[in-house]
Amino acid sequence: MRKKTQWMVAAGALASAGALALIVPGQFLTAADHLDPPSLTDPAVDTTPDRAADIADVYAWHTANSVIIAVTFSGPQATSLPATYDRNVLYTVNISNAEPRTTANFPIRIRFGQDGANQFGVQVSGLPGVTGDLVGPVETNLIKDGVTVRAGLFDDPFFFDLQGFRETLATGTLSFNNQRNFFAGQNLTAVVIEIPRDRIANGANPVDIWATTARFGGQLS
Repeated sequence: MRKKTQWMVAAGALASAGALALIVPGQFLTAADHLDPPSLTDPAVDTTPDRAADIADVYAWHTANSVIIAVTFSGPQATSLPATYDRNVLYTVNISNAEPRTTANFPIRIRFGQDGANQFGVQVSGLPGVTGDLVGPVETNLIKDGVTVRAGLFDDPFFFDLQGFRETLATGTLSFNNQRNFFAGQNLTAVVIEIPRDRIANGANPVDIWATTARFGGQLS
């Protein structure tokens, strides 16, 4: 099994997990999780699910000097399967540090491509404080103007007792077991970004982070 790559810095306090990393109190939010929307990404509903455009989770946390954002997608899957890189899907990490908090002040756009030697690469644009695009191969720490990006295959970091969830729905009795993790031993594809904290901070304003995917001909969020 491929273990989660140790990237960039030691993790600080985890802010949240889900399609939206930082939740705005009192505000309605549209969010997605693994296999959402089912009609497009769930193999139990669609025989040709769009795995590449299926966001699993968004994680965001900070250290004294950095903000680290991880967007996971196309999972969970067996560790024998490769990562998913689709040139026709646009991934956007949206960062808002001012009103209105639903408008991204820093939309970071991520695309995958392939060169003539069949080597996959990643292109990241809109990184705060970075001149031009950051471009390079996947499975590599890419560094430019103080920002680090890594795209590749990771252990699925989400912890969830799916069996307990299903039993709770069926019986109406809470049946979760914190020793059971449906996602243990499974992989997914992720993009991890480390940005200097002072490039995102805006005084005492909260920072909101969310991610979207868009495919040519349609939109998934």
